[in-house]
Formats: sequence, structure tokens, C-alpha cells
Amino acid sequence: MPEYTSGQTLRLRDGRILGFAVYGDPNGKPGFYLHGFPGTRLEARIGDAAAKRLGIRIIAPDRPGFGLSDFKPGRTIADWTDDLVEAADALGIGRFPVIGLSGGGPYAAACALRIPHRLTSVAIVSSMGPVHIPGATNGMGRQSQVFFALARRLPWITHPAMWWLGRQARRDVGRLLDRMSAGLPAADRAILARPEVRAGLQDDIAEAFRRGSRGAAWELSLLTRPWGFRPEEIQMEVHLWHGEADVSVSPSMGRYLASAIPNCHARFYPGEGHLLAVDRMEEIQAALFS
Repeated sequence: MPEYTSGQTLRLRDGRILGFAVYGDPNGKPGFYLHGFPGTRLEARIGDAAAKRLGIRIIAPDRPGFGLSDFKPGRTIADWTDDLVEAADALGIGRFPVIGLSGGGPYAAACALRIPHRLTSVAIVSSMGPVHIPGATNGMGRQSQVFFALARRLPWITHPAMWWLGRQARRDVGRLLDRMSAGLPAADRAILARPEVRAGLQDDIAEAFRRGSRGAAWELSLLTRPWGFRPEEIQMEVHLWHGEADVSVSPSMGRYLASAIPNCHARFYPGEGHLLAVDRMEEIQAALFS
């Protein structure tokens, strides 16, 4: 791994540390990658090779409480955009595209709403949608449906649930990944069987709990209650990718976002699952940087 991709930090105005990594061409056109849940800057490695070929520099920040970033009590999905703007300013970046994957999708949507003047384009990939929308979890695995329902109705449960997940990540992250990937569709199992993909996911999950489970517990509570804004309010164009065979984040969430966002260019892929970005990242990056 080239040195420029290793973890870096910057200090925000309120004193918090924000961690990030850089992938692709260190001198290329800049864009931001917003990781999934639970995840970190390390997840963006899936786009490193494609970004190099396209001459793109991908900056991947850790959200508060994950990886190298300090926790921020009481934060919301929408106000996290302030951290992103401050990071862009500190790095001398004016306007830029954002890619939000899975649990990072709501944050990309928040960027499209709150800071369109700083953005050139937006992609939401295999993205979480609002859980409170009727039918939102239809098509998810039964375990995920029950878990999201409990987290939404009993918010206190996020803390012990994420404490347990962090404990398992520290004890045997490979075994935890096996549990988390049980019931995946054939397309996702085939991608996860690649040694480099599995190793990358294991590193990412372990790094997500570097600072404990508080960040993951808070983020889970944010993702399972109303976001604090409506996708219908977004005015700028948003690109969407979603696999029809995704059981981790249901295609019904993708369809809702595609219909709710007024100017959404949606792509749905039969037979592809939650990990479609692994093989489609060059396509995604090319669409945003064209």
C-alpha cells in the first residue's frame, strides 16, 4: 500500500480529530468517499486501482467515533456535512463529487441537500433509505429486518448490540464476517470469496471499532430513525446504483430513493447484490468525474 494512502488526521475547529485516507492518484482530481456502516476510510480501498487509472484522488474520511475520528455527541446526519466542508477547506479543495456507499448513502444525500454549491456530482450506491418508510426492509434478510425493527423501536438496544459487535471484531473478525455474511446472494458470496476483498473487509470492520462502540451505536440510531430531512427536498442531480439481489440493504430502499429524489438517475442491476461497487467502482467514478 503506497504511503499516501495510510491514515492521516486533521484537527477541526472544535478541537476534534478527523481521520482520513487518500487513494488513487495523489495528484488527481479530488473527490470524497463516504464509507458504509460499520466502516471507515479503509473501505475506500475498493476504488484505489480504478481511481489510479482515471487520474482521480479519492479522500475517505472517518465519521465521528469510527477509525481515527473523535466521537461527536449529539451529531446528526445533516450536520455531518459541516465536517466534510471543513475537511475540504483544510485540504484546499473547492468543489468536488461525493460517493456514499450503503450507510454512507444518507450522508451523500445530506450533502446534495445542504451543500450543493460545493458539489459537482453525487452518487449513492447500495444505499440505506429511511427505515420508517412502509415496506423499507422488504427483501432484506430476516435477521436484518428484526434487527432494524428493534433498533428503531428500542433505541437503547443499539449500545449493547454494537458493544457485542465490537467485542467480536476484536476477538475474531474473520468469524464475525462469516456471521455477518450468512445468507448473502450468490453474487456477493463470489465477490467475498476473493482473498483481497475478504481481507479488506476484515480490516475495515476491525478498524471501525478502534475507538470502541460508541460511534457505531450512535450511527445505528441515526440510520434507523427519520433522517431529519426529506429526500424530496434535494434539487441537484443524484446518481444511484443498486443491486436487485441485495439482501443487506433492500432494493425497496433504492427504489424509494429513486422515486423520492426529484432528479435521480437510477441504475438497478438484476442478480447483483450489496457488493456491486467492488466491480463497478470504475463505472461509478467515471460517471461522477466525466
